[in-house]
Amino acid sequence: MEREADPAGIRLGIGRGISYGLFGEPDAFVPQIRALGGTLVRVYVYWAQVEPEPGRYDWTAVDAVLGQLDPAAETWFTVCSSSPWATRTPSGFLPSSPANDDARYAEFVGRLVSRCRGRVLYWQCDNEPSNTGLLWAGTAPEYAAQLATFARTVREADPAARVVLGGCGYDVLSSPQGSPARAFFDHVVERARDDYDLFCVNLYGDPHDIPVYVEEARAMMRGHGYERPVVAGEYNGPTLFEFPEAQAAFQREMTAVFTAPSPGPEAEPPDRRTMRALYDHAAELPDTLRMFMEDCPPELGARRDRINRRQIVTRNILALAAGVRRTVCWNLAPEIPGYRDRLNLMGFLFGKLALLDYDGTELTVRRPSADTFALLTALLDGVDRVRRIGAGHGPGRYVFDVERHGRGALEVMWTTGDVFAGEEEPAVRVERPWPHAQAHAVDAFGAPVPVERDGAVVALPVSVTPVFLSAEPVPVAEAAPWRAST
Repeated sequence: MEREADPAGIRLGIGRGISYGLFGEPDAFVPQIRALGGTLVRVYVYWAQVEPEPGRYDWTAVDAVLGQLDPAAETWFTVCSSSPWATRTPSGFLPSSPANDDARYAEFVGRLVSRCRGRVLYWQCDNEPSNTGLLWAGTAPEYAAQLATFARTVREADPAARVVLGGCGYDVLSSPQGSPARAFFDHVVERARDDYDLFCVNLYGDPHDIPVYVEEARAMMRGHGYERPVVAGEYNGPTLFEFPEAQAAFQREMTAVFTAPSPGPEAEPPDRRTMRALYDHAAELPDTLRMFMEDCPPELGARRDRINRRQIVTRNILALAAGVRRTVCWNLAPEIPGYRDRLNLMGFLFGKLALLDYDGTELTVRRPSADTFALLTALLDGVDRVRRIGAGHGPGRYVFDVERHGRGALEVMWTTGDVFAGEEEPAVRVERPWPHAQAHAVDAFGAPVPVERDGAVVALPVSVTPVFLSAEPVPVAEAAPWRAST
């Protein structure tokens, strides 16, 4: 059964997190996403949340989301089969696992989709199921079987809805052919041909691998005789995956913890002991690892922020140029107000990627990356297509043309370089044909970039920090003079 083609238009979205309303009262977040220019909202929903006991439904979190929705934004629910009573592995959170009774699972999904009919467009069956043990406590055949029940039920409850395959994560995309993670997804893709409309990839790791990852997802489907549109359910960076030296140091600390004599049944879990060891040895760790830690030196925190802001732009532009028409930034904010735990491993790995933070109980604090996301959505408003312009500008140089409906010309450009130290390299001069009356440039930090003009040609300095060249005025950050190094 062939499903419809790519979703119309291009949308840049933001994910709320993995536990909305699960560990605290559901709060307002959609207005904050919309204020940043996000036009796609992704939220997790758990079976344990909606049906805490057999036959008793609690719609508090779901209705809190529905009550905030802006008709100008699309909505995506990731539905996790986590339950203390209805699944093989009892859990109120993660990992999800196969339902004990397919009919009960279908009843839950049907009621959920019916309540949201016409309001939620995308329905995802769990996330990263190949990440077994952590996110999915089951096998590939079991996931494929549950996806079939999920898809059938979603389409019966809301024929206009679209079913999203559980995210194909970094564990799949970065691993070699024949690895367990790839074999898991290959099995699902083969068996689930008619049970999803959109193939979801989660784009972490080196941003410049994104075109390869997207093509690998398409090749996986083509290998079984079909193809579905690819969407990016998650992206952001930097992450530890990008720094071999940092990964090696982290692995050494973890190995030392796991190979040490057992400290006894009352000891902290190994992940927390690993984090404690990292903080005990912080001064000896490479800067590429320290910048992920709480209370790292301010200059390292600022450098990490700059890398983050660059990658908000580069990951989106590379994904859009690869034909991806929906991207979701991970993530909006901490799960609950005031929570800080520097020994939390997931917080260490991903916590600093949040765009916003709380001021008390109000989600009003913008992190630097939020300003870049807002700049990007403003510049890409009305975007129809992004394409890379031929690589004739020299090795390691990226130039993209952005077509925007009813708006002036826009190009985005940057150079490649070391993720951590590349900003220390001097900018290079790039010349572009520019027959337009005006030429304005701003970088990913919102700082103006000088543009020289000679007739129908412009020249500007370009570095690892993306630059936007526009035929119409662009937003400029206050008191932020352009610097070639940053």
